[in-house]
Order: sequence, then structure tokens, then C-alpha cells
Amino acid sequence: MVRAFERRPVPEAVVDRILDLGLRAPSAGFSQGWAFVVLEGERQTRRFWDTTLPQERRSTFPWPGLLDAPVLIVPLAHPDAYVQRYAEPDKAASGLGDGEAAWPVPYWYVDTAFVSLLMLLAAVDADLGALFFGIFQDEAALLAELGVPDEYRPVGAIALGYPLSGSDASPPSQSTRRGRRSIDDVVHRGGW
Repeated sequence: MVRAFERRPVPEAVVDRILDLGLRAPSAGFSQGWAFVVLEGERQTRRFWDTTLPQERRSTFPWPGLLDAPVLIVPLAHPDAYVQRYAEPDKAASGLGDGEAAWPVPYWYVDTAFVSLLMLLAAVDADLGALFFGIFQDEAALLAELGVPDEYRPVGAIALGYPLSGSDASPPSQSTRRGRRSIDDVVHRGGW
């Protein structure tokens, strides 16, 4: 995950390829209940940052190079697309068309996360840096600023761009000091 970017623009064809590869993600019932707001260039990305990280909070922001990312993608989940799809005759017996509460797992988030991961991998394949991060503050204001319909819910945001290198690059997250869990700690073959 990259937290410091060059301000160099990403060619539109590269961004389109990343988006297209993301759309190859699986979705429950082929509902494809996702949408994306793509912000490119300083003028557009500034709208995101001015809403979620106002100037007065930037001096203490630990990753100022993140604000230089030339592309931001806001992946959005559309729960009703799933409810409507599972109300159709070929899926109605599942009972999942009765409403969001009928779903034991909210697949609209799972599937939108799949798309996001594919975009992150596609960015790496395009020799770009990428970061998935949460929208922890001012989400409602951001959605209003971007004109997102009420029925869509963000799962986070993706920053894309050319990674900054050298002494100006951001250090890895302190969370990585925890280390990666071993395969023996997480894999239970044949049962728990």
C-alpha cells in the first residue's frame, strides 16, 4: 500500500483498464451492485480532500503525500440491487429478496470489496502505487459533494498514482510491525 504519490497524471487509458479489470469481479446472482466515482487530477481530487480532511487538520495528517494521488476512486455498494435481483423468479426461493435484513452476509459489501481488490492488483500490474483506505470522517458530506444517490454506500476509497520514491516516500504503516500470521495459524485442513 502506497501512501505518497508523485503528482504526475495517470493516463486515462490506464485508469480505464484498471476499472475494466475491476468489473470482472464475481457478484452474487451477477447482481453487479456497485458503482464508482472516479476523481482525476488536482481539481477533482481536491473536492474529496477538502470535504474529508479540511486544511486545519492537514498539519497533523501522517501521510501528506497521499493528498498528491492523481486518481481517487470511491467504490460504492448498492444493496437494493441485490434485494431486487433476489426477488426475481430464479432467486425468489432464497428469501433474500425480502430485504437487506434477510441477508446473513451483506454481499453488496463483499462484492464491492472484490472489485476494489481487483483494481488494486490491476494498479500494481500497471506499475502504479495504490492504497485502499477508509472514509472515516465526513462521509455524508462527501457523498453529497459528489452527488452520490442515497441508496449507494461507500466501502472506502482507492488512491492511485505513481509511487513517490526516495527520502520523500512514506514509511510502511506501523501496523506491519505486527508481522504476518503464519499459514499454520490460519489454515485448518479438514476442519478446525
